[in-house]
Amino acid sequence: MQTLYALLTQVSSVTTLKGLEDLRLQALGKKGLLTQEFAQLRSLSGQEKAQRAQELNQFKEAFTHAHTQQKQTLQALELEAQLKSEKIDPSLANAHFGTSLGHPLNYTKNRIIEYFTQLGFKLHLGALVEEEFYNFEALNMPAYHPARAMQDTFYFKDHKLLRTHTSPTQIHAMQTQKPPIKMIGVGPTFRRDYDTTHTPMFSQVEGLVVDVKDRVHFGHLKQVLEDFLYYLFGNIRVRWRASFFPFTEPSAEVDISCVFCAQEGCKVCKHTGWLEILGAGCVHPGVFEHAGLENVSGYAFGMGIERLTMLTCGINDLRSLFETDLRLLEAF
Repeated sequence: MQTLYALLTQVSSVTTLKGLEDLRLQALGKKGLLTQEFAQLRSLSGQEKAQRAQELNQFKEAFTHAHTQQKQTLQALELEAQLKSEKIDPSLANAHFGTSLGHPLNYTKNRIIEYFTQLGFKLHLGALVEEEFYNFEALNMPAYHPARAMQDTFYFKDHKLLRTHTSPTQIHAMQTQKPPIKMIGVGPTFRRDYDTTHTPMFSQVEGLVVDVKDRVHFGHLKQVLEDFLYYLFGNIRVRWRASFFPFTEPSAEVDISCVFCAQEGCKVCKHTGWLEILGAGCVHPGVFEHAGLENVSGYAFGMGIERLTMLTCGINDLRSLFETDLRLLEAF
């Protein structure tokens, strides 16, 4: 017991968190002195065993209390030292006043909005909390549709959810406006995903053009999007691939030549020379039916603003866009 209480007296003199943890393991760890003392209780009996057990429990309680107090003290000192080392003195003169384009994500978003609004597209922000009908059913994704399971949706009660894409803005626009319609929906969306290329919250832009039947076709879509990609990336190549989306028919995915390797092959493009950039197509008749429109045609497209930001700004980890690190802004 003398050795145990000697450890107790050392607690208040430890000056580092690591040293304090080492002392705790020496006293209370699985191979510590207290464990050894408890193991020796088997050799005792009767009143002596009960008395020794009581003493050991009292020591454990006293040591834990002292350890907790000392740990709080050391953590406070460590935090204070950290704050002092990171403190910025606003009174110090700064001879270098740099200008910034703002956060890369906002900069890219504003470029996209500026391009399409100059073409006559009206900006729609929409609601973050949507009804299932507008997020799924109205976009030709009934309850049994497999694409619905891939959304990893945040659900609320009463058939409400955090929107998984900005496409519901298109349905609201078609229900409240008469053709011709030219709109873009921009804003945050939410899905259960988190890694170097996905986050639970991300931004999208959706475009929609609707007019009387046969006045809008796939050729118009192709011209608008290719001009947009040249505007955003400069001298690149564009490739169209047939695809499937429940809300468009026909559907296509659009690739651009890799902006990092000039199609020589790299890790970013997985040595294919191409980068997937957006999805598009002619609006499915079922979507028009849900929106209550007849004798119309149109096209729609959608893209992730974070992905465009990463490619135009050379950012390799999506999560860095959401961290409060001023060095990211200083780079721009």
